[in-house]
Amino acid sequence: MSFPARLLAYTRERFPLAAYVPMITVFTFSAAAYSRVARGVAGFVPWPTFAVGCFTSLVFFFWLRVLDEHKDADTDREFRPELPVPRGLIRLRELRWTGLVLLGLALALNAWRDPRLLWPCLGVAFWAALMTKEFFVRSWLRAHVTWYLVSHMLIMPMIDFYTTGLDWIEAGRGIPHGLELFLLVTFLNGTVIEVGRKLRAPSDERVGVDSYTRAWGLQRAPTIWLLLLTLTALTAAGALHLVRAGTASFGVLLGMWLLAGRAGLRFRAEPGWRRARAVEIASGLWTIGMYLLLGLAPWLAFQPSAQ
Repeated sequence: MSFPARLLAYTRERFPLAAYVPMITVFTFSAAAYSRVARGVAGFVPWPTFAVGCFTSLVFFFWLRVLDEHKDADTDREFRPELPVPRGLIRLRELRWTGLVLLGLALALNAWRDPRLLWPCLGVAFWAALMTKEFFVRSWLRAHVTWYLVSHMLIMPMIDFYTTGLDWIEAGRGIPHGLELFLLVTFLNGTVIEVGRKLRAPSDERVGVDSYTRAWGLQRAPTIWLLLLTLTALTAAGALHLVRAGTASFGVLLGMWLLAGRAGLRFRAEPGWRRARAVEIASGLWTIGMYLLLGLAPWLAFQPSAQ
């Protein structure tokens, strides 16, 4: 196949655009909208800025996938030969050059909108590079799975520092009050997704493939996921309070927590593959719902009162 056809086939398997584009659009909108409401400013960021932000965020996440392919190349070759890179669908060099071209375009677009946006972009790129090298302590991190999780999920608030900056950086303002809680929610959401997608039934565990059920145990791993879910909900409640969200928002948050938590409790009681998949789906829906709740809902409520 031609390179474009192979790249498209790769994205369908490892970076499905039909899922990532809407998710990252919601992610970017929520961050910019939350910053706007926290600053007490009606309206939204200029749409060209928002479009650049969505594209840049998509490039960031694609780069994380490409860097993971490089980081896990030896393991995938030995234990997961069915994946696109080890089976020869696409080469690491081709992914690397694709990522570089996309990153260069993203940086150029940000320089066009506001050169100050380049600083958080460079911060994300620097941390991603350290992640690829596993902070030069690969063996230690692999032996301490909790620190591995924390060190890799720190990139999530770094990306959101950029997406919120589409508002406050371009406006030439300081960091909005309460943004720290929003960034903490982003970090915790990342941990919920990461742990949720690596809870596996005993029959689905594979040699050489990491999972939190293997690292922490069948009972402890879903318990930690439930605790992370709860901590995210509490932090989100604080973030909603700071932007004076209505009572309905807290009710929605409670309902989301109960529904997602039910999936974790069911897996803890009976760790089968269907229930593991349910936790993974619940983690994704929780995250999308969380960003809509934190960004879209307060932003919509704020517009009439600000006019």
